Amino acid sequence: MKYHDDPIETDATIDIGPMIDIVFILLIFFMVTTTFVKDMKLELERPKASSAVAASSKAIRLFVDQHGDTYLDGEPVRMWLIQSKLRDLLSTSTSKVVLVITDEGVPAGKLVEVVDQARLSGAESVGVATKKEAG
Repeated sequence: MKYHDDPIETDATIDIGPMIDIVFILLIFFMVTTTFVKDMKLELERPKASSAVAASSKAIRLFVDQHGDTYLDGEPVRMWLIQSKLRDLLSTSTSKVVLVITDEGVPAGKLVEVVDQARLSGAESVGVATKKEAG
C-alpha cells in the first residue's frame, strides 16, 4: 500500500456575493413599491362622528383650514384650480377616492364648494374626514 504524502485538501466555501445582490434587489423593490401617506402639518380641529371608520391610506387628501384656505399634496391651491389639479392626480392614481380633511370651524358653504369641485374632477367617491377617519 502506498500512502500519499500530500493529500489533496479541498476547501468548501460558499460564495455569498449572489446572495448579497439578491438582498439589495429585494430591498430596492420594497422601497419602490412602498406607499407613503402624505399628511400635512396643519392644525385642524376635525369634527367628530359616531359612525366614523378609518379611511383608506390611498385616498387623495384635500385639506381646508380654519381660514378657508385649501391645500392639495401639501401645497396651497386656489378654489378654481382644485378641479384641474385633482383631475391630474386622479388620472395617475389607482384610487379614485378623495378625502376632504377640514377644520371644524369651516363654513358649510365652503365645504360644499370644495366637495363639489372634487366630484366634478372625476372622483368616484368624496368623503369628509372626521377625527377617526383622518387618523
